[in-house]
Amino acid sequence: MRPADLRYLSAYLVPASVAAGLAWQGPWAWATPLLVFGLVPLLELAWPPRNVISNAPATAGAPHHPFFDWLLYLCVPLHVGLLVWYLAVLTRVPLTGAETAGLVLSMGICGGSLGINVAHELGHRSRGYEQRLAQVLLGSALYLHFFIEHNRGHHRHVATPLDPATSRFNEPFWQFLPRALGGELRSAWHLEAERLRRNGAATAWSGQNQLLRFMAVQLGAVVIVGLVSGGPGLLAWAGAALVGAVLFQLVNYVEHYGLLRQRTAAGGYERVQPQHSWNSEHAVGRILLYELTRHSDHHYLASRPYHTLRHQPASPQMPTGYPGMMLLAAVPPLWFRVMNRRVPTAA
Repeated sequence: MRPADLRYLSAYLVPASVAAGLAWQGPWAWATPLLVFGLVPLLELAWPPRNVISNAPATAGAPHHPFFDWLLYLCVPLHVGLLVWYLAVLTRVPLTGAETAGLVLSMGICGGSLGINVAHELGHRSRGYEQRLAQVLLGSALYLHFFIEHNRGHHRHVATPLDPATSRFNEPFWQFLPRALGGELRSAWHLEAERLRRNGAATAWSGQNQLLRFMAVQLGAVVIVGLVSGGPGLLAWAGAALVGAVLFQLVNYVEHYGLLRQRTAAGGYERVQPQHSWNSEHAVGRILLYELTRHSDHHYLASRPYHTLRHQPASPQMPTGYPGMMLLAAVPPLWFRVMNRRVPTAA
């Protein structure tokens, strides 16, 4: 590890800003949205990538360096603790409408970055305890079906019409959103049904179905929160979970927009290549999202830990970082104007 690698500690600015909002409310309730979707896009516009070395890993750390691993592990108690604090504040502290909206957005942003995003990284690890940590994070965001669908569905079908998380050319985000949300859940069910059928199960409706077990766990958590915090607590959790899911689908949308793999003579699809994902080398977003923006290399070799992901020169490059691109995607006419001419092959 080099001293420069300590920059990854800045990813904790997101939970720190959420904590500030929960502690002080008032204008601080909006600290996280202003940080992630205000300050970060401005910094990335002012600080474009320079002198990026092709195929060079993000850091010199070993694949299982404790420093980079523990940066992820600590996100679990941080996020769960913030969620408990958030529910307590929203159900017990008198808040204005503006404060409530700011805190819901803040917790949702945290759920997308510390919750689903870190769970995505841990879910690709082979060690059992890391996968359990991924499931804890996804459960806190009410998004456990992702654990099934992403590794076994998205990585197999990415950049094809079979993948609900691949946005199509000229498809507005707000049309993509319900298709992706519903499609991922259906895909998780079909993947589990197929696995059970291969194992000789007579029906998918069994205790061996991982999706049903995940849904039961989430239902149990919802009941507990309802008993402890009542209806307001459930609404607060659901609101944050919805924001996190929408933000995560914005990430999906910008990562693969309009990119398609070619059919092979055998009727399948070519192997996933770096040109099948959009990349961003903007440094601030790379650090805040644990190198998720080097998405091409992640799909090229999904087992590669985040801190060893490489810049792939063959991948199409976004004009700015993920936060800025997510804002752009939320306004389809602007998105199409900026991005359609950049799509290598219109689908």
